[in-house]
Amino acid sequence: MDNTRLCSSKVRSTLALFGVVLSLLLASCSQTASPDEPVTLKIAVLPILETLPMHVAQEEGLFAENGVVVEFIPVGSGPERDQVISAGQADGMINEAVSTIFYNADQTQIQIVRFARTATPQQHLFSILASGNSGISDIEQLKGVEIGVSQGTVIEYLTDRLLQNQGFSDEEIVTIIVPAIPDRMALLASGELEAGMLPEPPTSITQQQGAVVVLDDTTYPEVSFSVISFRKQTIDEHPGAIRGFLAAIEGAILRINENPDQYIDLLVEKKLLPPPLAGSFEVPTYPTAGVPTPEQWADAVAWTIEKGLNDVQVSYESSITDEFLP
Repeated sequence: MDNTRLCSSKVRSTLALFGVVLSLLLASCSQTASPDEPVTLKIAVLPILETLPMHVAQEEGLFAENGVVVEFIPVGSGPERDQVISAGQADGMINEAVSTIFYNADQTQIQIVRFARTATPQQHLFSILASGNSGISDIEQLKGVEIGVSQGTVIEYLTDRLLQNQGFSDEEIVTIIVPAIPDRMALLASGELEAGMLPEPPTSITQQQGAVVVLDDTTYPEVSFSVISFRKQTIDEHPGAIRGFLAAIEGAILRINENPDQYIDLLVEKKLLPPPLAGSFEVPTYPTAGVPTPEQWADAVAWTIEKGLNDVQVSYESSITDEFLP
């Protein structure tokens, strides 16, 4: 009888101890799965001027202030960026309307949530340059001249639209495919390429090597802009993180626009600007919160169809949203 009571007592003690351990384990699991834990957004970043606000937001703690953790995934080119996004290895990126159209032709994979940069009548993003050896200095001299572009990209889109805006016929616009920007720059410098389209800062570098800007997008700024996009799955699963991210970007842009010279060193440090340009380059003004208009989107879609690159009227509503802007 005493043995029975002793065994019963041991069983109760064992069960009590198990209950304590189980409670501790459940509490631990509850803590690691806390709904208040910040979401980590992975951003595929190219070494381009558009990423400066992201670096400022990271360096100055603005992402943390807005309850989001951001991890940068460095990429070296547009195709590499697209591979990373398609594989789900990054959540967001800087791109443009043309590539968004290709992403969403069959189903909505990404959505534009904000402008990254925009051309204005005072500030260019892209320029058509002529080699210093070409003798070209006037827009009319570009008729029939091969202009180096990357095919099916914003570079080719802008080349067509800027020249069409100057009255060029389709027959007078001649392009040659030179996909890599460094190759375009080298060919312009050597004179093997008479003309080419480039963004900044490659435009300024190539000018230092003797090239001449013949036409830039200040003449038709409506068609020239870059955007911030996120995978639709990320937007649907973490809308609060998207809002926090964009609030941080807005804060960073206000700081940059108020004191642009303060960020020259950061541009160089993050390899967004070559050191030789640091003394003369003007930090661009970044746009405050906004997204492309239906008209801007429709023109980009029309161009992809004109060029035979796409046969779908990809809708504005499925590809662009302003609901997360601060």
